[in-house]
Amino acid sequence: MSNKMKLVVFVTTIMFLLGGMFLIKPQDARVLASKGVTPEKIIVGWTPPDITGVFKTATDYFEKGAEDAVANGIEVEIVSQSPATHVAFADQVAIIEDYIQRKVDVIAISPIEVEVIKPAIKKANDQGIPVIIVNLLEPIAGVEVDSYIGFDNTDAGRISAYALLDYFGGPGILGTGETVKIKRDTYLDLAWWRDLYKNVNPKTADIEARVAIIEGIAGGFFSTARLNGFHEVVDPFPGIEIVGTLPADWNREKGIKAAEDFLTANPPGTLDAMWAASNEMGLGAMLACESAGRLEIAGKGKVGDKYVAIFTNDVTPESADRVAEGKMVAETHHGFPEWGWYGTEFAVTIVSGGKVPYIFDIRPRIMYKDNARLFYPTPALEPIEWDVIKKGGSPRVK
Repeated sequence: MSNKMKLVVFVTTIMFLLGGMFLIKPQDARVLASKGVTPEKIIVGWTPPDITGVFKTATDYFEKGAEDAVANGIEVEIVSQSPATHVAFADQVAIIEDYIQRKVDVIAISPIEVEVIKPAIKKANDQGIPVIIVNLLEPIAGVEVDSYIGFDNTDAGRISAYALLDYFGGPGILGTGETVKIKRDTYLDLAWWRDLYKNVNPKTADIEARVAIIEGIAGGFFSTARLNGFHEVVDPFPGIEIVGTLPADWNREKGIKAAEDFLTANPPGTLDAMWAASNEMGLGAMLACESAGRLEIAGKGKVGDKYVAIFTNDVTPESADRVAEGKMVAETHHGFPEWGWYGTEFAVTIVSGGKVPYIFDIRPRIMYKDNARLFYPTPALEPIEWDVIKKGGSPRVK
């Protein structure tokens, strides 16, 4: 019998004698992992904040990551539960506590709100269960998190704002201003936009539009961060007038209602664009404008006409189709496939004794009509080095 197998038998026997009933607790699994012993099956408990399209996409890629692991000889199971709505705060806490009771190997969370879930994360910490946070890069004070996979939400708002400036007269790729020639696969992240606008004087730029904003949960962490980023970029431009801001709780139906309210309050000729801070709300705004006969097709309208251009954030297969059709002008990609794909990889790496990046920045970027098919139906994702991970290696940490 190999030394590795002797260790497994020894630990299992001891745990049985102690009343463990052959179950390896997460904190003990970490000890085994440090000695090069990986459980026969790794169970990852994943909880997004709701079951809408954006989070379904992330869940799909958690599962694709698990399928890829299984194909490479590592048994991984993704257990997924979510609250019914994005404001069911207590439900996500209960889900995390359920995963702790079930002694899953890793818990992956897209927080419904940061402060709400901190006590549950502390309980996972106490039980030695590794925690991965997605949709967030800012470390959460007072808790232990193994890895943050996501993006800066303030940057995401900034990028959407630059796309809106581009469309309404600024330099770029979307509108009637100075056109910049780029390759189709250019990574249109914040650094690219800032470099493009570094010599643009907001006071003299010929940029003009009346814009309505649909935010998420008013006062919430994610909504506030995206709003702050958006305002930081557009507010210095006197030609951009914000006609109002309404919350829609990241929900499509509420996004429709908010958009309808804006259309009623701003008759044809007085509203040029809506920016919705998430995909579901953006799709709702698109549907409302389309139903009212006021939806602008990308590149077909002009300031002061009856049509309203839609800008939004997230990127899913559905919204990629709408952007490709021109029904939404631009959308900031938040990396939902990356959350799931790398989330599964990092979970297995941790349990197998390897190291993972503490901060893994997806770097949000703009999707528009000409590059929409780079995002879906086949997102470009790096292959996972399962052979390295199986040996306790750390392919993402050099």
